[in-house]
Amino acid sequence: MEFLLLGTNAPAAFDPALATDAYIATMDAAARARSNAYFEGGYWLILVNLVAGLAMAGLLLQTGFSKSLRDRVQGVVKSKSVTIAIYAAIYTLVTTIILFPLTLWQGYFREHAFGLSTMSLAEWLGEQVIGLLMGVLMAAIFLTVFYLILRVAKRAWWVWGSAITVLFLAIAIFISPVYIDPLFNEYEPMEESELRDDILALAAANGIPADNVYVFDVSRQSNRITANVNGLFGTTRIALSDTLIDNTDPDEVLSVMGHEMGHYALNHLWEMFAMFAVLLAIGFAFTDRLFAFVNARFGKKWGISGISDIAGLPLLAACLSVYFFIATPAFNTVIRTNEAEADIYGLNAAREPDGFATAALRLASYRKIGPGNWEEFVFFDHPSGRARIAMSMEWKAGQLMMGAEDQTPNLRLDRARAISEALVSDENDTE
Repeated sequence: MEFLLLGTNAPAAFDPALATDAYIATMDAAARARSNAYFEGGYWLILVNLVAGLAMAGLLLQTGFSKSLRDRVQGVVKSKSVTIAIYAAIYTLVTTIILFPLTLWQGYFREHAFGLSTMSLAEWLGEQVIGLLMGVLMAAIFLTVFYLILRVAKRAWWVWGSAITVLFLAIAIFISPVYIDPLFNEYEPMEESELRDDILALAAANGIPADNVYVFDVSRQSNRITANVNGLFGTTRIALSDTLIDNTDPDEVLSVMGHEMGHYALNHLWEMFAMFAVLLAIGFAFTDRLFAFVNARFGKKWGISGISDIAGLPLLAACLSVYFFIATPAFNTVIRTNEAEADIYGLNAAREPDGFATAALRLASYRKIGPGNWEEFVFFDHPSGRARIAMSMEWKAGQLMMGAEDQTPNLRLDRARAISEALVSDENDTE
């Protein structure tokens, strides 16, 4: 790395582009190839999951299973709401079983093949059972309300449907820290330390209403690093994974926590609610038209009277999945934009550009670090590793130009190389 002198008494100039390239260059070719293979495989999984979902919907409709299930439930109970709740519960169970082979390969075997999972098959299956039970309960409640909206709102259901969906999402986020997250991980108060004090000081400086920091045991599931500032209306909680504490340096931890606090301080959660409500309304309007088109041709054969008929749930889900597939770039862009805003907020809050750069390199173990522009636009719901490192180096250059005393042009390339070597070591351990 070369630095140009600006003058006799001036500090060495810092070139953010060269600094970015220097960090990227520390990533071993083998680690980069593995990361690319994993992430690019995810592109195809988007299509695979769509095709699998459409095939499953066709199976449930063509065989008469959906119509028969509705009729049998109606023969036992007379209430439409109870009928929908029972149908929704059975539908969730059946579709989970049908798609289980794909879920098993995608969620367990593929994760182990790339060295990202630390779970045994029994542990993984245990979590799947918990998730299924929760899914059955939540589907029964949500779809009962959703189909009530379909019956009452009629042609305007897509407007009210998006509103009720976002409301249920908000409720899930509200109860998640207290009732859902502990089903999968143990949350313990972080031990008193300088790092804990620094995180709380960072929270206080950025208006985060928290008096404690919690650590959750992600290591029992994965070697990924993660953190969050989660919750609503008094349930807000600062939490970071044990893998983040154990596998990174303090400046990396603070840079990650600054990012997560940025989401809270910038009200991204409320912004996301509003944006998703709009995108869902468009999606439901699309679904309404596509459902009507397909049902006009096959509805009589499938025994579906209309979109408010619970027997048409497989078709409604299929139409909506087509929309989500088409709208992938839109959803990703909304999320990626907020993530970029949280990145710059975190840099300003934690003031750890090199820590943020090396954290981005760690994330590159499963996120392609240098995609093309269109590739990033379509498939990335976070800024790429290169974009994040470039942002941190641009921020650092700006601080140096302003004469910030706590910033130096020295890069932490030794640590970056050590990260790359660790990634290669992990790959060899899984072979």
